[in-house]
Amino acid sequence: MEQDLLLMGASALRKAALNEKAKEYILSNEILFKTIKKAADRYIGGETLEETIVKVKEQNKQGFKTSIEFMGENTLTEKEATEASNEFIRIAQEIKQQQLNSTFSLDLSHIGLALSKDLCLNNLDLICQEAEKDNIEVTISAENIEITDAVIDVYKTASQKYKNVSITLQAYLHRSKDDFEDLIQQNGRIRMVKGAFETPEGFSIPRGAALDERYLYYVDQLLSRNHKCAIATHHDLIQKEVVAMLEKYKPSKELYEFESLYGIQNEQLAQLKEQGHPTKLYFVYGKEWYLYLCNRIAEYPLNIFQALNDIVS
Repeated sequence: MEQDLLLMGASALRKAALNEKAKEYILSNEILFKTIKKAADRYIGGETLEETIVKVKEQNKQGFKTSIEFMGENTLTEKEATEASNEFIRIAQEIKQQQLNSTFSLDLSHIGLALSKDLCLNNLDLICQEAEKDNIEVTISAENIEITDAVIDVYKTASQKYKNVSITLQAYLHRSKDDFEDLIQQNGRIRMVKGAFETPEGFSIPRGAALDERYLYYVDQLLSRNHKCAIATHHDLIQKEVVAMLEKYKPSKELYEFESLYGIQNEQLAQLKEQGHPTKLYFVYGKEWYLYLCNRIAEYPLNIFQALNDIVS
């Protein structure tokens, strides 16, 4: 019964994250915006790159590598896509100028994929060129299943030109078994996540033992085939299983990294760092934090109580 309620809550939060009217209402209501943002602050770098860099520097000092992402997706005009691309270029410049131990990631729909594949490729070109100057890794984030083919096509095109571009693969999608064999032929790092987007019935594996097994299968394949990877999960049992794989395969520390979202079970990542493993904290920033907050709570609905405490504190 309790598990059913948690799953129901998670589903409701994911639907709320996609409710444009709810998001617009919150963003336009100053009091509500400030109130709910207190809960979001636990999970985001800030509303600006400058706020985020302060937190990134703190984590760099503690020995964590970081990743930075400017939140946003599905831009509707070429102007918005260009503005978002310019912000990612600025991230690359700030990482270099401030000597941050950081990479950055982006949604292709944020830089124009929903408008035109050519527009998206042109913007990604400019971003990767800037990042390449200081060998900064650019990770393409996962998006909903409707555009997975387009995301992979853009990545494959970019990876032929740039060594600093990598991609995210969602373990819960049934199609990922075929996509994996395609993507492992490219040189870029594969960032493994379980997957969080709602999908039509039959397209994905629900959370549970079967998904955990599939996730570990991909990581085992990556390590055994000596391919760069990121293990992006907060699941402690999966992290322990991967540590056992690392003892078996003994890869170089340039080959892999454990990654966690800022503000979520970071004590586990700290333990992995203390054990000598490469670790990365993933930061997001911007005003599009509503969707991000809903998805973070959806991953573990009992976090709603933490959110309520943050709001009233």
